[in-house]
Amino acid sequence: MARFELLFAGYVSPGVASSVSFVEDGDYRVVIDPGMVPNRAVILDPLRALGVDPDSVTDVVFSHHHPDHTLNAALFLNARFHDHWAIYQDDVWTDRPAEGFQVSPGVRLVETPGHTPQDISTLISTPAGVVACTHLWWNGDIEGDPRATNPELLEPNRERVRALADLIVPGHGEPFEV
Repeated sequence: MARFELLFAGYVSPGVASSVSFVEDGDYRVVIDPGMVPNRAVILDPLRALGVDPDSVTDVVFSHHHPDHTLNAALFLNARFHDHWAIYQDDVWTDRPAEGFQVSPGVRLVETPGHTPQDISTLISTPAGVVACTHLWWNGDIEGDPRATNPELLEPNRERVRALADLIVPGHGEPFEV
């Protein structure tokens, strides 16, 4: 089973910062949504406290391609990068659907459009249950999605994630239990 750590809980006011997560699953070290934050230290310092060098991160997952979720990807020089339709590393682009893709034995991607047509959620199997890192929720306080490009898909995909997860890490806030 994987170990999950929230590196930084994002926010939307004042300013905007993404929730940044870390998963260790055997030899895999995965960072999810390393986007806009007050400074890079809020990503790097917690990693170092966990004994993780940024160069040892094997995978980075983007929930979608807005800069507030991708801006600090270059901190992880050796990682594979995952989005809704491919894996990227150095100059290699490998097409694959996200739905059901196993980043590691305990980390799986699912397609969850709503905020954007290309949104994905990351499901992490931990000893405490399944954690879902997703932008289907901005945070635990905002109802709906004021910037959704596919608002009709939000609720069906929220129901799907609620059925799969025990803990939800929203795009811009503290985790909350299902």
